[in-house]
Amino acid sequence: MKRLVVGLLAHVDSGKTTLAEGLLYRAGVLRKLGRVDHRDAFLDTDSQERARGITIFAKQAVLTLPAADAADETELTLLDTPGHVDFSAEAERALQVLDYAVLVVSGTDGVQAHTETLWKLLARYRVPTFVFVNKMDLPGADAAVRLRELRGRFGDGCVDFSAAPDPEALALCSEPLMNEVLETGAAAAETVQTAIARRQVFPVFFGAALRLDGLDGLLRGLQTLTRTPPRWPEFGARVFKISEDAGTRLTWLKVTGGVLHVKDVLPGGEKADALRLYNGGKFRLVSEALPGMVVAAAGPVSTRPGQGLGAESDAETPLL
Repeated sequence: MKRLVVGLLAHVDSGKTTLAEGLLYRAGVLRKLGRVDHRDAFLDTDSQERARGITIFAKQAVLTLPAADAADETELTLLDTPGHVDFSAEAERALQVLDYAVLVVSGTDGVQAHTETLWKLLARYRVPTFVFVNKMDLPGADAAVRLRELRGRFGDGCVDFSAAPDPEALALCSEPLMNEVLETGAAAAETVQTAIARRQVFPVFFGAALRLDGLDGLLRGLQTLTRTPPRWPEFGARVFKISEDAGTRLTWLKVTGGVLHVKDVLPGGEKADALRLYNGGKFRLVSEALPGMVVAAAGPVSTRPGQGLGAESDAETPLL
């Protein structure tokens, strides 16, 4: 099974949390769609978030994309990050554990100031990025205009993947893609995956999350256009957040190699007394965490955001 951590990022009011809700619904995780304006969105679990209608804290949900062969299934841990600039530190903390990101852009408002900031941060942390242009059902939303804007602001790597991508557009993104297109008229799937992982291609999808339009295409893209990043053979993990739940200090970490078992002694001598796998506001206890999983460990009291454990080094830049 391919396990990936995928962050959802956006300028405030672009419909990011609505997109998360729709993706979970289409993947079968939710039986009923919640709404931000109804104050029942799955990932807006904090009372302040529901009252204000914005995301304040990064939340996670886990979904599985099935395949004919179970070994080819894809498990996505979605991290819904705050879009409001006042809580950008919370979003930046999550960037260090992302395998891929989905940058949400409003189909009516286009690229805004904070969208530019997020793009620069994704480049800084070298996160392969998909773009979902949302709210395409609203008056004034024009896919051709938005695609030109994305290519003008972020480069020719922004290619429309809502249908089969234009080979000529792909050919401009990397030398291997150009060679394949010139020789065969098309680009091989593996070559496209590599270009996306190297941040040479940024697949763009269009839709309307509130109406569930375009979400199946985005989910297929996240399944077929991604690949498992390199993993450490021995245990490694990156801490990205510290929180508290009912008096219990939690160390949020992504396992990047090996296996973390409950009761394992972490580097530094502290023990992982319990491992929580969160889905929205609820969690279940797990006995182990595999590479690509995000868990909250109870027990450690001296861990810090940005800390590397085992084979994983500390963050290049100290996190807030």
